[in-house]
Amino acid sequence: MEITGEAKLLRIFVSSTDKFKHTPLYEVVVFAAKRYGLAGATVLKGFMGYGVSSQIVSQKLWEISEKMPMVIEIVDESAKIDGFVETILPYFEKVPKGGMITLEKVTIVLHKSGTKKSFFQL
Repeated sequence: MEITGEAKLLRIFVSSTDKFKHTPLYEVVVFAAKRYGLAGATVLKGFMGYGVSSQIVSQKLWEISEKMPMVIEIVDESAKIDGFVETILPYFEKVPKGGMITLEKVTIVLHKSGTKKSFFQL
């Protein structure tokens, strides 16, 4: 299925240390998106940031911090994104830490499926 035209971008800001039932929250969201049938999801790891707590976290050579900002981005048709947001909101209500979820209207210019190589085509 290829998507073109108007769609929505779901952007979720979490910390790498946020957990949902002992599993990293970003993993829970990505696997939920896959089960929901969304077109795809990407998790981006930030090098520096701060949130509501105003505590700056960063990754420096001399300072290894486990807590890093993470952004999950998902683009799909508006109706599918809206339904997915309703599905994942209960996850965030159970997480004791903060986070943020945003939605934006986007225009998909290209959404092209690639072809997978089989083991024998390598």
